[in-house]
Amino acid sequence: MRAAKPFFIVLARDRRGVEEKVEELEGMRVPYVVVCGEEVDRPNVVYREARGKWDAINFGSKFVPEDADVVVLNDVDTRIHNFEHALSHLEEADLVYCRVSVARGPQVKFYRIADSMRKRFHIFASGELMLFKRGVFKRLLPIPPCVAEDSYLLFKALELGYRAHFCTKTYVTTERTANAVEEEAYKARTTAGIYQALTYTKPPPWIRAFYKLLPLAALLLVLTGEEGRAWARGIRRALSITLKRHYPTKF
Repeated sequence: MRAAKPFFIVLARDRRGVEEKVEELEGMRVPYVVVCGEEVDRPNVVYREARGKWDAINFGSKFVPEDADVVVLNDVDTRIHNFEHALSHLEEADLVYCRVSVARGPQVKFYRIADSMRKRFHIFASGELMLFKRGVFKRLLPIPPCVAEDSYLLFKALELGYRAHFCTKTYVTTERTANAVEEEAYKARTTAGIYQALTYTKPPPWIRAFYKLLPLAALLLVLTGEEGRAWARGIRRALSITLKRHYPTKF
């Protein structure tokens, strides 16, 4: 089988982390474009007003070269580990989303719980590193205004009958929330974004059932400590946003 030809679309709200990401990708010897919400005078870095990741992906898609057969979405504030392993899964899957590793904060426990579920069920995606077969990626565009653009892409792919894979051996390291206050706000935005993604897509019924039952599960989360209480409050805030349909479009 011939070697895959990936092309990276890197999403950057501003110039922070751009130099480090460019250095990483140059070291990996992969072609890329960085879509940045701040003007940076550097090759392969293009300016796009920061309207949301959904818009940056739509904009960045026009830079994918004709010879690329894999499109990779990557956040600027991450470092990639074992990338080749994720590529290998595209022999069987149509899209791959990868594990996120954080060293501290409430997200450590969150990913421990969530990843054990995602090994069996595709309940949400991690947009920090996602790989798509080129033809699949093109069919999923354009992404509508949605703060959970990664889960939108996953749900839309499942709706269209594509195969997804959650890869744990390939992962990214990054920083996330440091305390319960930050975690509550983060969980409210991400969960509201997922409910928003569900309004645009028709994934398998069990996914909708999971999110219908999520408010009940939130009642149990308060028993798991400070992090669980933050998740529960965040989910309740997300439900309020969903009921009012005041969805954000920019994270």
